[in-house]
Amino acid sequence: MTVTLTASSFALRFSPFAAKVLFLVPVLALLACPPNDAVARGVPDGFADLAERLLPSVVTIETSQKSQEAHGRGPQFDFPPGSPFRDFFEEYNKRRRDAPRRGAAVGSGFIISKDGFVVTNNHVIENADEVEVVLNDDQRLKGKVIGKDPKTDLALIKIEPENDLIPVEWGNSKIARIGDWVVAIGNPLGLGGTVTAGIISARGRNLRSGPYDDYIQTDAPINRGNSGGPLFDIEGRVIGVNTAILSPSGGSIGIGFAIPSSLAQGVIAQLKEFGTTKRGWLGVQIQSVTDEIAESLGLKNAKGALVAGVVDDSPASSAGFKTGDVILSFNSVEVPQSRRLPRIVADTGVGKEVDVVVWRDGKKETLRVTLGELEKVDTASFRPGDKSEGKSGRTETITELGIKLSPFDKALAKQFELEEDAEGVVIVDVERDSSAWEKGLQPGTLIVEVDQEKISSPAQIAAKIEEALEAGRRSLLLLVDQGGDSRFVALRIKK
Repeated sequence: MTVTLTASSFALRFSPFAAKVLFLVPVLALLACPPNDAVARGVPDGFADLAERLLPSVVTIETSQKSQEAHGRGPQFDFPPGSPFRDFFEEYNKRRRDAPRRGAAVGSGFIISKDGFVVTNNHVIENADEVEVVLNDDQRLKGKVIGKDPKTDLALIKIEPENDLIPVEWGNSKIARIGDWVVAIGNPLGLGGTVTAGIISARGRNLRSGPYDDYIQTDAPINRGNSGGPLFDIEGRVIGVNTAILSPSGGSIGIGFAIPSSLAQGVIAQLKEFGTTKRGWLGVQIQSVTDEIAESLGLKNAKGALVAGVVDDSPASSAGFKTGDVILSFNSVEVPQSRRLPRIVADTGVGKEVDVVVWRDGKKETLRVTLGELEKVDTASFRPGDKSEGKSGRTETITELGIKLSPFDKALAKQFELEEDAEGVVIVDVERDSSAWEKGLQPGTLIVEVDQEKISSPAQIAAKIEEALEAGRRSLLLLVDQGGDSRFVALRIKK
């Protein structure tokens, strides 16, 4: 199943089913649902009392923005210099471009304090020049954006009410169970104060929208405009922020997603205090541990996060992390899957010193690391700095892996657009239907390490194959570089 993120629509298209995960942008009115302690038991008699109590805490978010592109250039005529018509149309087009577009986005939000702090989705207010919050009694108040976090799609707004507001109570999404009743309240399709109900359909959903995906899935109907609104448990506590739906048409089909309260609360607290987030930063590139990779490393189970690269001058580098390490636990928290690690690290305090258990050279080791602050570094510029040493050998076909290799040289660097100072062995051909083909290796891929040892010739890889077979292993662990991105690949050895 393939997934493609379309920036213009914030739609993840899932093939072959042609369904869409819609992170509904302002123009479309966004969805939202935070996680809480959903602890509903049994079938409720009704939701009327709950709805009456909660409706005053839910708001509508309206935004406006100035957009030259949206307004277009207007009529274009070629009048001679000095013509009064020329001046008229230039002034007309200027006013047209500068005029604000109101009501361009409509979403939902919820009140978390008596003095007017409001939670919504980042995508609801992301491009807004002005934000207006509409209370349940139709009062309209100007909203000030206090902070926003694109990584989790959360934002915090402040309004100045004349009287105390009725805030929601946060719940604990960690104890919410699949099958618990939930209630969503919001502004779908501009119909404010809409109440829908359903159950928690699943937990821990990964939509590949960011590094901290951990969505609650619900069948409570939510549509465009629900974005940023609350997802309540049966006790009326917020356990999620409604954010997205899976739909082939753009309307609800009973598959909606909410940011869990366990994640949202911490982010909102930081936005309130700092105006931004302050996440822990380790400085490693990671990937999943497959069964083949686990076998090649001597791990009994495919778990943890495999370090595919260590950023220079990072906390991980200072603590002695190496490519090939498998992070098994971080600050006494087990890492069952690689995608869990970014969230664990982010939630750990900046500057905190913690123990990290890694699998290295067939045994566990404990490293001590002091975390940096993610927001203070430019992660886009990071690349692992490990380079292999020396070059020797000749072009050789490794039939056991289904690849043809050549030592790195300037001619290959030019041919495959590789860095001139790169070192290792270059794949120049890949056998179709081989293990290398299945793992996405292609001509131009640079092999830097084999079984966590740097290599510089095809002969070294052939020798590693013999060592693996003698040891009773049927796979080889390669560290490869493709387009500047490092990752580990376990290849099956054909006899």
